[in-house]
Amino acid sequence: MSALAEEPAELRVAAPGKLVVTGGYAVLEGAPAIVVAVDRHAVADAWFLVSPSPLREVHAAFRDELAPSVDVSALYEGGSKLGLGSSAAALVAALGADAAARGEDIRRTTTRAALFERARRAHGEAQGGGSGIDVAASVYGGALCYSVVRGTAFAHAVQLPESLHLVAFWSGTSARTSDLLARVRTLRDADPDRHRTHMKALTEASTAAVDALDGGDAPSFITAARAFGDSLAALGDAAGAPISPPAFRELAARAAGEGATFLPSGAGGGDVGLFLGTARPSCDFRVHAESLGMRPVGLRVDYDGVHVL
Repeated sequence: MSALAEEPAELRVAAPGKLVVTGGYAVLEGAPAIVVAVDRHAVADAWFLVSPSPLREVHAAFRDELAPSVDVSALYEGGSKLGLGSSAAALVAALGADAAARGEDIRRTTTRAALFERARRAHGEAQGGGSGIDVAASVYGGALCYSVVRGTAFAHAVQLPESLHLVAFWSGTSARTSDLLARVRTLRDADPDRHRTHMKALTEASTAAVDALDGGDAPSFITAARAFGDSLAALGDAAGAPISPPAFRELAARAAGEGATFLPSGAGGGDVGLFLGTARPSCDFRVHAESLGMRPVGLRVDYDGVHVL
């Protein structure tokens, strides 16, 4: 019997998307960030191969070699990206499918570590930099504290308090992270001191958020996330970048009245906003969010990371 005939009829690998809760922008300066993998997945088919891959990040990893095809439709809404890290999830799914097809166990710690490093390099090459936080969430799953120190990435699992409610709202508008980052870099080059001041505020709030999770303190985590959201808005104002759009700021004020907070996920600019509270958002909050064009997206934490279906 030929090797082809012995292959399974189907081998598909899924990799989750992500929500960056705190640490956006500051993670590029060495601050610790909190990222959560979510149960919307990119799915790669190990036996349906394409060359070259039409996905930029996958092409960076495989070049002109055959690469698994990847379906990222679950990470889109009405043809628009949800802002859940579709490119990283697609890349990790493709690399995971390739490894699984070669007989590797992609749940093993050593396999995942190697997969993460390969995916992080390819993702950074395709996007012209970045921290790799999206890649970490797609590889490892769960809630992670992630940081990059002198070029080396560190990720470890953290526990979200049981009393913490995290609800994602889709703005209906996709944001271009590269454009936002470019404006922040322009601020850094034009006014280093001002940029440094904003990064310091973001770093302090990011560190406080990690400390709160380490202590299992949901109210303190919400307070730190609120400070981080405020600092994101201030950075956007300084850089002339719409990191925290008007609807997000309005909902942040509403959330504060409920002892909660609302802030952009990751680089902001649209995409997904996050409600964090010790109770779910009230009916009034949801109605007001919908009046601003924001609607909840049903997401749960994905603890599997990259896995064979």
